Amino acid sequence: MSRKSVKEIEAEFLNCKDKTGREALFSVYRADERKSVQDLLRKIEKREKKLAEELERLQKMLFYEKKYDSYGYICGIDEAGRGPLAGPVVAGAVILPKDTSIMYINDSKKLSAKKRDELFDEINEKALAVGIGIVKNERIDEINILQATYEAMRAAISSLLIKPDILLNDAVTIPGVDMPQVPIIKGDAKSQSIAAASIIAKVTRDRLMEAYAEIYPEYGFEGHKGYGSAAHIEAIKKYGPCPIHRRTFIKHFTEGSII
Repeated sequence: MSRKSVKEIEAEFLNCKDKTGREALFSVYRADERKSVQDLLRKIEKREKKLAEELERLQKMLFYEKKYDSYGYICGIDEAGRGPLAGPVVAGAVILPKDTSIMYINDSKKLSAKKRDELFDEINEKALAVGIGIVKNERIDEINILQATYEAMRAAISSLLIKPDILLNDAVTIPGVDMPQVPIIKGDAKSQSIAAASIIAKVTRDRLMEAYAEIYPEYGFEGHKGYGSAAHIEAIKKYGPCPIHRRTFIKHFTEGSII
């Protein structure tokens, strides 16, 4: 009787969802002396170990959601764009169903642009409500970046179609909000809800900066997204500020120019 091919064995593992059944398959095929089969088993074991680690990480990211489970609608809040020299600050607010766990969700800064885009779509598909708040550079100059961030967060909350019962915030307590708040240091890496808000804010802002890059191509916004890279600072010195630059952020680079 001919032995099963590596592809057939791999298909067996893919089709077997039962833990006991998979253990039985490992037991059977560890006795197969073919190198290709043993390589396949190592690949499967490595993949399953990574999956187990990811599921464990996700459980840890649900700690605060479970802690405050007595509240009806739990909303994560985060922002993107406090540090750039140009463009708006953007806040995201996300209410996820309590039985939802989104694979590979994390602090947006720890994800590739491709993964952020994928998760952005998944969050929008699965969320009960998503809110976005945008505060432009002129307002940032007028009231300072911290107050502008709070304003963006309040706008994101107000734009939700469902009113939250509690907010999980990344590090801050938002003034002027009439609901319980839980500030969590590095919350975008500790709470699924905050991580979701982080991704919504980051992707929204990046797409805005890519649109601005088409209007002001000399500054390279599509690459640095308005942050103070060497190329961006050089462009400010060469061309002067454009309408989306934060005047209070670029004083050191304009060398006495009237802005």
